[in-house]
Amino acid sequence: MQIGGSGALVAGGASGLGEATARRLHGDGAQVVIADLNEERGVALAGELGERASFVRTDVTDADSVQAAVSAATGQPVPLRVAVSCAGIGWAGRVVGKRGVHDLDPFETVIRVNLIGTFNVMRLAAGAMVENEPTRGGERGVCVNTASIAAFDGQIGQIAYAASKGGIVSMTLPAARDLAPVGVRVCAIAPGTFDTPLLGALPEQSREELRRVVPFPSRFGRPDEFAALVTHIVENEMLNGEVIRLDGALRMPPR
Repeated sequence: MQIGGSGALVAGGASGLGEATARRLHGDGAQVVIADLNEERGVALAGELGERASFVRTDVTDADSVQAAVSAATGQPVPLRVAVSCAGIGWAGRVVGKRGVHDLDPFETVIRVNLIGTFNVMRLAAGAMVENEPTRGGERGVCVNTASIAAFDGQIGQIAYAASKGGIVSMTLPAARDLAPVGVRVCAIAPGTFDTPLLGALPEQSREELRRVVPFPSRFGRPDEFAALVTHIVENEMLNGEVIRLDGALRMPPR
């Protein structure tokens, strides 16, 4: 899929991995819609990128809200061919811990934002992509979702987050199979420890411990490295139904 001259929707595109992805796709010639709840950051980023960038305030858990973002992306002069889901939240809590049994509400919220929100973006974006004229290779679009190595190596206290990201991993292949007849590819990236606002909230001692356990390179991943993999997935026609770990060979310990 050629990025230049394509429309792209980036959910969670106002910060972190999503912001880096929006910047990269825009730099490669895409017309980018930044979909995010953070209106201040989203408007500022769209203004900085300038021509071929716009912002739509979006709640990924709300069907009408996501549909509005998809409609904005399909209403551009170029067809929507790329949808990237980076919106997500975290929550720490054991099934049973010192504070008692894990509350149900935060578990449901993490699942709703991370998993259901990702599916919501993918289903509506793919629904728009099927109306595109296929490329010479028969492609109509590409969906790239964000999982996590927590899907495979969930740590103590990550029960909600790991479950949400595990769901994204598990739906990658069936989604790719569902959409194969209409020429829409689906992949997921499972990043390790990346230097994003979510990780930035941790104390420096915790950050240093996380850096130290990455085999090589022994550092946090950079958001632009995530964005580079997104663009490779978009451009590489044979990548479909695959979850790619991007983690410097990190395998997370229990804690």
